[in-house]
Amino acid sequence: MRAPMAVRRAAILLLLLHLMPFHAVAAAAGERWAGMIARQQQRRRQVLLQEKATLLALKHSLTLLSPSPLADWNESNGDVCGLTGVACDWRRQHVIGLSLGDMNISGAVPPVIGNLTRLKSLDMSHNFLAGQIPAELSNLRGLEVLDLGHNHLSGSIPPSFSELSRLAYLSLKDNQLSGPIPAVLLKNCTSLGLVDFGNNDLSGEIPLEASENILVLNLYSNRLTGKLPWWLANCTYLYMLDVEDNSLADELPAGIIAGKQQLKYLHLSNNYRFSSHDGNTNLEPFFAAVSNCSQILEIEAGAVGMGGRLPSWLGSLLPPNISHLNLELNKIEGPIPADMGDVINITLMNLSSNQLNGTVPASICGLPKLERLSLSNNALRGMIPACIGNATSLGELDLSGNALSGSIPSGIGTRLVNLYLQNNQLSGEIPANRLAECIRLLHLDLSNNSLTGEVPDMVSGTDIISLNLSHNQIRGELPRGLGDMQQVQAIDLSWNNFSGTISPQIGLCRELEVLDLSHNLLTGVLPSSLDLLKDLKNLDVSNNSLTGEIPANLTKCTSLKHFNLSYNDFVGHVPTTGVFADFTFLSYIGNPRLCGSVVRRNCQRHRPWYQSRKYLVVMCVCAAVLAFVLTILCAVGAWKIRDWLAAMREDMFRGRRSGGSSPVMKYKYPRITHQELVEATEEFSADRLVGTGSYGRVYRGTLRDGTMVAVKVLQLQSGNSTKSFSRECQVLKRIRHRNLMRIITACSLADFKALVLPFMAKGSLERCLYAGPPAELSLVQRVNICSDIAEGVAYLHHHSPVKVIHCDLKPSNVLINDDMTALVSDFGISRLVMSVGGVANTADVGASTANMLCGSIGYIPPEYGYGSNPTTKGDVYSFGVLVMEMVTRKKPTDDMFEGGLSLHKWVKSHYHGRADAVVDQALARMVMDQTPEVRRMSDAAIGELLELGILCTQESASTRPSMLDAADDLDRLKRYLGGDTAATFESSLGFSSTVVEDIDD
Repeated sequence: MRAPMAVRRAAILLLLLHLMPFHAVAAAAGERWAGMIARQQQRRRQVLLQEKATLLALKHSLTLLSPSPLADWNESNGDVCGLTGVACDWRRQHVIGLSLGDMNISGAVPPVIGNLTRLKSLDMSHNFLAGQIPAELSNLRGLEVLDLGHNHLSGSIPPSFSELSRLAYLSLKDNQLSGPIPAVLLKNCTSLGLVDFGNNDLSGEIPLEASENILVLNLYSNRLTGKLPWWLANCTYLYMLDVEDNSLADELPAGIIAGKQQLKYLHLSNNYRFSSHDGNTNLEPFFAAVSNCSQILEIEAGAVGMGGRLPSWLGSLLPPNISHLNLELNKIEGPIPADMGDVINITLMNLSSNQLNGTVPASICGLPKLERLSLSNNALRGMIPACIGNATSLGELDLSGNALSGSIPSGIGTRLVNLYLQNNQLSGEIPANRLAECIRLLHLDLSNNSLTGEVPDMVSGTDIISLNLSHNQIRGELPRGLGDMQQVQAIDLSWNNFSGTISPQIGLCRELEVLDLSHNLLTGVLPSSLDLLKDLKNLDVSNNSLTGEIPANLTKCTSLKHFNLSYNDFVGHVPTTGVFADFTFLSYIGNPRLCGSVVRRNCQRHRPWYQSRKYLVVMCVCAAVLAFVLTILCAVGAWKIRDWLAAMREDMFRGRRSGGSSPVMKYKYPRITHQELVEATEEFSADRLVGTGSYGRVYRGTLRDGTMVAVKVLQLQSGNSTKSFSRECQVLKRIRHRNLMRIITACSLADFKALVLPFMAKGSLERCLYAGPPAELSLVQRVNICSDIAEGVAYLHHHSPVKVIHCDLKPSNVLINDDMTALVSDFGISRLVMSVGGVANTADVGASTANMLCGSIGYIPPEYGYGSNPTTKGDVYSFGVLVMEMVTRKKPTDDMFEGGLSLHKWVKSHYHGRADAVVDQALARMVMDQTPEVRRMSDAAIGELLELGILCTQESASTRPSMLDAADDLDRLKRYLGGDTAATFESSLGFSSTVVEDIDD
């Protein structure tokens, strides 16, 4: 039964009255929630507006290109999180990321970035930012990624970066940062996984404490010293360690890398003071540790100084995945392990510039992925494996600088891009068919071998860049395909037996810069198409049988710097305009049918009718009759003056009479004409050439009275040669000393200048030290030579009427006479020392060298590189290098001295306890053959020579001894070796051997 309608209505009314308070409460709560959301949105907008203001301030402090990559960073753009390079959090409440890399931004890193306190990632890499890194970046306490690499930042790394505790990725590479790595940075930033400070100028040691979470540590190309820190051994997940190009000194890090299962890249190259175990003789511990690094891909350990023999089972020690093995420029001995063919994934194997011997193992042929193989500059013998073509991926093969013999394998790989086989003993013919298939070949160097046969047209249609077949015995015509080499930049076919003509197609090689066809049997004319070679810098066709005139259109080759047509049969007038104005007669010697002012021969003109043959015959008869009469008249008195003339010539050569003078030699020197020098040197023939230098050539000459002389002809096209000639004359005519080269006379014309000097049959010290058997120079001779040089230079510095700084002291500028006395020569860039108000200063005898770095590479003192004026202490430095070179028989420019290693540092590092490692082996054998007493004296003398060299080559000029002190010490040393027991080694230099290792390098 239904309830009455009135009852139901009453019930509904009561229910509504009961629910009314709940709805009121809900409504009130809704209003409060909406207000809170509104306030949060308002605060978010305010924060974003503040951060937008920071972003705009950041933009205004940077220099941007037009159109600006940050064009949307403006006041009217309200979408902060949508701005270029800006990232916000998921609630779009804060800016947490800035990605401004590679936008061509310049200026300084704005300190205002420190206001973006919620920033987690900052990338401004690959720009042009300069100045210092602002310390305000340490305000970004939540920063996880910081990349400022590839800029121009300077100054130091802010120590306050250690406060960025969440930092996981820190890259400051490729900048100009200096100073030490902050000690607390790597320790406090415990989240760091990647640290990249490569290619800066950082110094000091690697911090001794750091996080064990580091995965990648890149510190390459800095000036770091000390050892690798042992905390690296605790970095279990180390993935990459790159410390190349520093000055670290340590044992190879076997203990650090042992068991590193994640290590893939180990780069240690160019740290010249690393060594292997057991006194740098044992490589097995290092490679045994490498064998436990199962994932390693690259080992770069070139130029670290390691020695010893490669383990005979190296192929099985190396992990199977290794792709790069670089051990070049070390002291590794012995054969190449035969099992290297087991390293099947290797793509690069570089063992060049070591002391390896034996043969090239045939197992290498079975490496399917090998792309680059370099075994150059070792002592390998035998033949190139015939199977080398089986290495189907091989793109670069460098076996140069060994003693390989036999022929070039006919099966050589067809994928070759670079083939270097120069400086070996290879013979036979060039494999024509195989090389013709090398369509990718860019560089081919087979020079300095004994190859025969003809050159195939292997180069046709290739993109070859350089071709060098010089110093072989190749015959036949020049390759017909030369004109097809559109990309070639250098062609050297000199010193062969090529015949035929030079094809005009050579003009199609539009990129050609160097063309050397000298010392062949070429005939015909010089093609006029050479004028198409606009980049040609060096053209040498000397010592051939070329004829015809010199193409006048070669004046279009405006880049031409070296031009040599000597010893051919060219005819006609020598051009003197354009680039020809810079070339002297030395470019045309040995072409008797050339004429013009340069070669000092008048060109014949077309004769008029009255100079007919009949007229000339009559004139010749009259001249003959007249000559006969004059001969009768002169014969009576000729015998009376003959002896007097001979005596006069002899007196003038000895400087006792006053004779004629050249324009620069005005006192006590005989006159000698250009024609007399031409006769004395047989027209400056190649057979008379005994040496060349930066300022000219030296010829052996015989004067009319039989005197043997050396004729030093200046190369006038060299910018400083004329003033060098005057300078050398000024010096030589003022000095007299038994250890200094004297001058006989000089010849000076507008386009020809020469010095006439006594001829030294033994040549230069460089020749005695390197060209001949080294055993010819005993220890006593070496000490005597050093003493002679010191005496001569000390005279220049302290006793000469005009004080002289030599400026270019080196073995090639020291001559040796018949009794092994050394004479210092070549004063071409010397300076005279004047006294102004009692203060010594240097002055050129000609201002050409005022802004020129004086000396030769390897012998130049470091202060000259900073612009200092030449001083006597600069000669002392050069002398010190020379002394060390005499003991070690190592030139300062030897290939081993790279990556910061110098002759001074090498000798000094071995001075205490390991001096025998640097002594010339021939000299060491001579010492070992002596009696125990003589051996003891010799060892002491060698130690004194090394000490003297180290002291003279100190970096600070003020701490070097004077040449008088050096000469005194060498005199005592000479007397000691001569048996004078009273001679003592108590140094006049103010140093003792006990402090040599404390000298600042």
